[in-house]
Amino acid sequence: MAKYKLEYIWLDGYTPLASLRSKTQIKEFASFPKLEELPNWGFDGSSTQQAEGKSSDCVLKPVAVFPDVTRRNGVLVMCEVMMPDGKTPHPSNTRATIPDDPGTWFGFEQEYFFYKDGAPLGFPAGGFPGPQGPYYTGVGYKNVGSVAREIVEKHIDICLDAGINLEGINAEVAKGQWEFQIFGKGSKNAADQMWVARYILARLTEAYGVDIEWQCKPIRGPFNQPLDWNGSGMHSNFSTERMRSEGGKEYFEKLMAAFAKHMDEHIAVYGPDNHLRLTGLHETQSIDKFTYGLADRGASIRIPHSFVNSGYKGYLEDRRPNSAADPYLVAGRILKTIQSVA
Repeated sequence: MAKYKLEYIWLDGYTPLASLRSKTQIKEFASFPKLEELPNWGFDGSSTQQAEGKSSDCVLKPVAVFPDVTRRNGVLVMCEVMMPDGKTPHPSNTRATIPDDPGTWFGFEQEYFFYKDGAPLGFPAGGFPGPQGPYYTGVGYKNVGSVAREIVEKHIDICLDAGINLEGINAEVAKGQWEFQIFGKGSKNAADQMWVARYILARLTEAYGVDIEWQCKPIRGPFNQPLDWNGSGMHSNFSTERMRSEGGKEYFEKLMAAFAKHMDEHIAVYGPDNHLRLTGLHETQSIDKFTYGLADRGASIRIPHSFVNSGYKGYLEDRRPNSAADPYLVAGRILKTIQSVA
């Protein structure tokens, strides 16, 4: 029997943006523990805005498990938050109530900023770097600095060793901005991987004195106005079995009509402060409009050329979710809208 370090990870009750929380439990297992072997565990919900002090017990229910190569016998345990009975989902538990379908595939493109001393990494003290242009997929110290690439390379390795399906990275349009991509089958599985990848990145940057800024438009001017710098999105690619195998223009148009009909419901779960990002500028559509277009990065939904060339079969990209959106809610809302189309 070996002692394993189980890192239980969950989402707290803060709004409009939940934070990641975690704590370690040491338990003995004959080998790397399976999900069904992991026990529920309690925590103080009064310290995470999930309970009152007079009745503070909340329960962590393991839902996904990953190896953690940064620790000897390390285990990353993604959890849902439950009420004290261990059976009823807590109101903050966004995973428990979303629809799921292993035949629906999601590809999340997670953008974010590295932040240090209150500004994006690489911004000069009290000022701004040169305008956007050289930073996207940039190479060299003047474009990406000396720390960011080291962090993102370590992030790749830790995620891949954990079995997380991270498919790529790149420096993004603004100075200090980067992106990684996660692909998963099923809304819950894909979002589990995204949340754990976010956790790994946030924990990794602790050693560098750097924070991750998930907010979609962190660089702002006087009176909280957004400046001429790209915001951060979590573009969400999606494909169902029907979209891949049957497709067709008629079905596609029905899908788009459903997405237009439910525009407000989508925007409601696509991340806080999205009005600052979805302005019609910087490769976005305005927050109060729904459009779709072939290879159009300024549309709500981008249609890849491959989709049309294959007889309207394949995947589509919803460009509206922002970097701080909850991937459980995003994937669940996309799937719910798709399921409304006969």
